[in-house]
Amino acid sequence: MSRFSITTIAFIAILFLKLGNAQEIPKEFINNVDNLIQRAPTTYAGIDSVLRSSRRDTTLMRYVVNRSIERNYLEGQMYSYNQLGTSYRNISQFKKAIYFHKNALDIANKIKSLEFRVYSLNMLGVAYRKTDAIKTALEYNHEALELAETIKNPSDGLKRSINVSLNSIGNIYEVLKQYDLAITYFKKSLKLEDELGNTLGIAINYQNVGKCLEEQNKIEEALKNYRISLRYNQQINSEKGIIICNNRIAQVLIKQKSPDKALDILKKNLVAANKLGDQYITAAVCINYGWALLNLKRYNKSEEFLSKGLALAKKYNLPRKKYKAYNLLSDLSKERGNYASALNYYKNAEKFDKEISNERNIRYVNDMIIRYDTEKKNNQIKVLAKENEIVKLQLQKNKTSLVVSSIVLLLLAGILYILYRQYQLKNDKKLLTLEQTMLRSQMNPHFLFNSLNSIKLYIINNEKKNAVYYLNKFSKLIRKILEASSLKEISLAEELETVELYMNIENIRFSNEINFAINIDKDIDANNIKIPSLILQPFLENSLWHGLSTKEGEKQIRLQVRKHNDYFTEISIIDNGVGRDASEKIKKSKLLKRKSVGIDITKERLSNFSKDYQNSFEVEISDLYDDNKKPLGTKVSLYLPTI
Repeated sequence: MSRFSITTIAFIAILFLKLGNAQEIPKEFINNVDNLIQRAPTTYAGIDSVLRSSRRDTTLMRYVVNRSIERNYLEGQMYSYNQLGTSYRNISQFKKAIYFHKNALDIANKIKSLEFRVYSLNMLGVAYRKTDAIKTALEYNHEALELAETIKNPSDGLKRSINVSLNSIGNIYEVLKQYDLAITYFKKSLKLEDELGNTLGIAINYQNVGKCLEEQNKIEEALKNYRISLRYNQQINSEKGIIICNNRIAQVLIKQKSPDKALDILKKNLVAANKLGDQYITAAVCINYGWALLNLKRYNKSEEFLSKGLALAKKYNLPRKKYKAYNLLSDLSKERGNYASALNYYKNAEKFDKEISNERNIRYVNDMIIRYDTEKKNNQIKVLAKENEIVKLQLQKNKTSLVVSSIVLLLLAGILYILYRQYQLKNDKKLLTLEQTMLRSQMNPHFLFNSLNSIKLYIINNEKKNAVYYLNKFSKLIRKILEASSLKEISLAEELETVELYMNIENIRFSNEINFAINIDKDIDANNIKIPSLILQPFLENSLWHGLSTKEGEKQIRLQVRKHNDYFTEISIIDNGVGRDASEKIKKSKLLKRKSVGIDITKERLSNFSKDYQNSFEVEISDLYDDNKKPLGTKVSLYLPTI
C-alpha cells in the first residue's frame, strides 16, 4: 500500500483522538512538531530526540498523531501511537494500550519498517504480560526478537529492542516459576544494557534478578540486587523504578520478620504510587501494606488494604495480584479464627494460580522456546552454508591472485634487498673513506716530519737517552695508529694510551712545556667502554695548535673521563689556552693558514658509531672565563652513548 494513502485505521484514530484534544497545545510544541514533520526522520531515535520530553503527555501525543495523519507522516504516527500505548499501560488501562500499539504495528507492517515493527511487538508483549496473558505476550516478544536478530549490525535502537525482548521473556519465565531460566535471560539483557550504557535497562534487570532470587528464598542476594537497582533508579530519578524497588525491599523485610520497617517504607511508597497513577503498582503496594499490617496483628487495617489491592486487581484484570490478595486474605481469616472464610479465599487464590502457571501454559512456553532456538539454529546453519559457498568461490578466485601476488612480492623483495645492499655498501664505502681520511690526518706528513726532526735534533745534540726514549714512543704511536685504523672500535683504555703517546711526541716541539694529565673517575672501567678508534687526537691537536701554541707561560691540557648519567660517558678536554676568539684573530693574521678537517671527520665518524645505540653522541665546545670575563681556555666535552 502507498505511504501517501489514508487508512481506515487513521480515520478511526482521528475520531478517537479528537476527544482528548481539549487542552490548548503550546505554540512552541506546534512549531517543533511541524519542523519534525518537515524533516521527516524515519528512525525512532530521530523522532525521540525531538519529542522525548513530551512523550508521556497523552494530549500532546494525540496532537502529533493528528498532525502526522494530516501530513501523511507514518513514522510520526507509529511513534506517537506507541507512546500513547505506553502511557495507558502505565496507568493500567491495558485495553487502550493494546489498541494504540496495534495501530502502530499495523502501519509498521504495511510500510515494512523493521525497527518500528520490533518496537511495537515488544510493547504489545509487555502489555499482555501485565494482564498475565502469557501465551500472547510470549508470541509477540518472540516475534520481536526473531525480527531484530535478522539484522547483522543492528542500530542502538534495535539493540535496545532485543534487550526488551530478552527481559520480557525472562519475566514470562518468572511468572511460570522457571526462575533459573528467567535469571539467564535477565543476565543476557543486563550485559547488553551495560554495553549500551542504558541505566534504566540495567536497573530493571537487577530488580528482575532480585525478584527471581526472592522466589527461590535467596533473601539476602535478592535484597542486594534490589538495592543495586534502587541506586540506578535514583541516578536517573525514575519515580516508577524507585517505587517498584522500595515495594520489593519492603516485601523482603516482611519475610525477614521486620514488618514495622517495611511499613515505614510502604507508607511513603503508597503516596508516591497513587501520585504516579499506575494501578498495577498501586495494587502491589496496597497488598504488601496489608501484609505488613497482618504481621503486626492490625487485622482491620490489614483487611482494608488487602481488599483495596484485590479490588484494583479485579478492576484491571491482574491475575497475579488477585492470587496474592486472596492468599493473604485467607491467612487473615485463619488468624481471626474464621476458617470457612479462609478456605473460600484459599480456593480463589488457587484458581488464579492455576490460571497463570498451569501445565499447558508451561508446556506451551517451553515449546515456543524450543521452536525459536531450533529456527535460530537452522537459520544460522543456512547462513553458514551460504557463507561457505561464497568462501569457496572466493578461494578459487584468490588462487590466481595469490600466485600473481607471490611473484610480485618476490620481485619486490628482490628489489628491496638489492636496494638495501646498495645502501649498506654505500655506507661501508663512506665509513671506509672516513677511516682513510682519519688515518691520513693522523699520519699527517708535517706531524711525522716534525716528530722525526725533533728526534734527529736529540741525536745531533748527543742526547742519546732522549733520542731513544722518544724514538720508542714514536714507533709505538705509529704502530698503534696503524693497528687502530683497521678496527671499527677499540676500548677507551687503548685510545687513552694512544693519545698519551701522541701528546708525548707533540710535547717535544713545545720543549716539554705542556703539562698533560688524564683523570678517570673511579666508577669508570675504561676497558669496558667502546669508542671509535682515534677520535680524541683531533681535539687535542686543536687545543695544541689553536689554544696553546701562541700562549705564554704555563700550558696545560687535562683529559677527564666521567660517567655523565646512565646513558652517556663524558670525555672532557680542557686547556688553558688563549680561547677561541683570540685564536681566530691570530689565525686571520697568519699568512700560512692551517686548515683543520679532523674534527669534522671525527663528528661524522661518531654519528655513524652512535647508530647502533639508542642515543646519539653530542659534542659541546665552550670558552672558559674568570670572574673578570678574561679568557681562561677552552673546554671540549664529548658525550658518548653507552646504551
